[in-house]
Amino acid sequence: MAPAPVGGPGRAESTTRRRIMAFIMEHGQATAGELADVLGLTQAAVRRHLTALETGGHVALRTRKTYGRRSAGRPCKVYEPTEAGRRQFDHAYDALAIEVLDYLRSVAGEAAVTEFARRKFDALEADYQALRQAEPALTPAEALQRLLCGSGFMADLAPVQSGDQLRQHHCPYSAVAERFPELCQAETQAFARLLDSHVQRLATIAHGDGVCTTHIPFPRRREDVK
Repeated sequence: MAPAPVGGPGRAESTTRRRIMAFIMEHGQATAGELADVLGLTQAAVRRHLTALETGGHVALRTRKTYGRRSAGRPCKVYEPTEAGRRQFDHAYDALAIEVLDYLRSVAGEAAVTEFARRKFDALEADYQALRQAEPALTPAEALQRLLCGSGFMADLAPVQSGDQLRQHHCPYSAVAERFPELCQAETQAFARLLDSHVQRLATIAHGDGVCTTHIPFPRRREDVK
């Protein structure tokens, strides 16, 4: 059964639920309390919207994972977007895009699809260079994360011991990339060129993961290079 459209009986409720979905997708997960603070609503009002989104198949209630020593008290319950919720958010043109790429592959071969995917990220690289010039204080990874957020990918950076993880909580073309992995490959190659780093793609929404995750290792020090 297809999920119900994100919305409600009135325009105000529809807008509120879209804001809730946008926050959850941007951050990967959220509690009712966090959403209440951000939206300026009571937790009871937020829970009513979350119940509607959960019933419609757009979010799912999970237990938040904890690392290290578990704190006392009840486990924290969080809401996460479902795959159906992501697809309902803004995938209106997926079917047309898949049809066009299927046709391109049938008349021009696999190489044409690969070339299309590569060219798609030419604009990303141009915008990246412009942003670096406009805001030189940004690190390369911060500039890329900022650019992706502006393009609808809802990205953030998470520090890890060996570098950073670039996490994209939403992919506007995940359904297309599921059919044409050349898009994910071209995106990863573009990241590597922009960051001048041997990045590693750890997970993708197109392959069924909850978040697209790319590992960005710390730059190698000159003394470490033999």
